[in-house]
Amino acid sequence: MKQKNSNYSISVIDVKKSFKLFYEKPTTLKERLVFWNKKKSDEHEVLKNINLNIKKGETVALIGTNGSGKSTLLKLMTKIIYPTTGKIITNGKLTSLLELGAGFHQDFTGRENIYFNAAIFGLTKKEIDERLEDIIEFSELGEFIDSPVRTYSSGMYMRLAFSVAINVEADILLIDEILAVGDQHFQDKCFEKLKELKNSNKTIVIVSHSLGAVKLLCDRAVWLFNGEVKMDGKTNDVIDEYLKVCG
Repeated sequence: MKQKNSNYSISVIDVKKSFKLFYEKPTTLKERLVFWNKKKSDEHEVLKNINLNIKKGETVALIGTNGSGKSTLLKLMTKIIYPTTGKIITNGKLTSLLELGAGFHQDFTGRENIYFNAAIFGLTKKEIDERLEDIIEFSELGEFIDSPVRTYSSGMYMRLAFSVAINVEADILLIDEILAVGDQHFQDKCFEKLKELKNSNKTIVIVSHSLGAVKLLCDRAVWLFNGEVKMDGKTNDVIDEYLKVCG
């Protein structure tokens, strides 16, 4: 769904997200008799009444402890999963770096996966052909680009995934902790590329536990706590308050 207000890249409106937690089914007659009246599942509410507007060109960090709902919110923004109630509206072409190697076919080579992954992001074969060498060069995979990705290390996965995502030339880039993977040289290279994208008015939303990187890159931080927005504001202000509670 397109956003009517062109000033916003992403609008999160009254979003709640729950997951069902299923218990093991009784397998013996005794267990069936003892647990016959027990619930087989519970609802676990991960996000509660989230309202958030992200302007075009903003670089926003989602911070919080594990289990606070950061990654779930990012997946909702990508439409990988959908809200239980509420809605999320995006305005512009979107690409994401979530789970490392998601969208890669293990038996395809790196080169084949570039075509496969970029096509998922909406590029035509001609567009991928035009960007292929830039993607390979940025990834620094060299001769390994023609090896099956099942032979890749986690760092090589990250290089390929990041290289594809940044060359899609999307308006919105969503990133979940992927920059914590790989050697320092490539992390620094990715960080510089993100700063370049930020300066070109792209919208970037990052989930990260690296508060130092968040301070350097992000204009704004949103602190999620127990599935709710506890604080939303300037990065340094939000991080200072976060560290007082969770530091």
